[in-house]
Amino acid sequence: MTDHRTSTGEHRLAWLLTEVCAPQYVALALPVVVGWLSGGPMAAGWGLLASLVCAGIPSAVIAIGVRRGRLDSVHLVRRTSRMGPMLAGLAGVVAGMVLLIVLDAPRLVTVTAAVMLGWVVALGGITLAWKVSFHSGVAAGAVVVLAHVLPATPTLAIGAIVVMLISWARIRISHHTPAQTIVGALTAAIVTWGVLVVTA
Repeated sequence: MTDHRTSTGEHRLAWLLTEVCAPQYVALALPVVVGWLSGGPMAAGWGLLASLVCAGIPSAVIAIGVRRGRLDSVHLVRRTSRMGPMLAGLAGVVAGMVLLIVLDAPRLVTVTAAVMLGWVVALGGITLAWKVSFHSGVAAGAVVVLAHVLPATPTLAIGAIVVMLISWARIRISHHTPAQTIVGALTAAIVTWGVLVVTA
């Protein structure tokens, strides 16, 4: 017999992982972390600019939508509610990339913005027809980016565990199926690798 307390504890952990690892939070943090790791405080400042434009705009759109009742939550559980935030994400990332290029930002910060654009296009394209997991996808893509600036093997190993935990959480609270998390993670990881190869 399943212990109710264990089940409740797992559910709370799943919700905690879902909240803490929301795609917009990962996207806000990633450019700053990449900037810091690749170029120190100055590059981290550029990363902050990238975060505010590329991830800040869609995050604000989602927050306003939730507050006004147009969106179910910051996690966009209903697939049909994702179009507006995806378009805002696309506009934000494109605007951020243009700004970073014009201002001659550090290369890896600009590349990170290009990676984020790839996520929006690839995962957004899939979600028009099928509810793919942005949580798993963005997390997996972020791991691949970090493996580009940190020792690759341990970063990928630890990152894989984190992505699996996030995917488990999304499945545990019934927001996604296993297939939706796997496709999200693989799609974003492949897109990220492709952008990094092309811009190397």
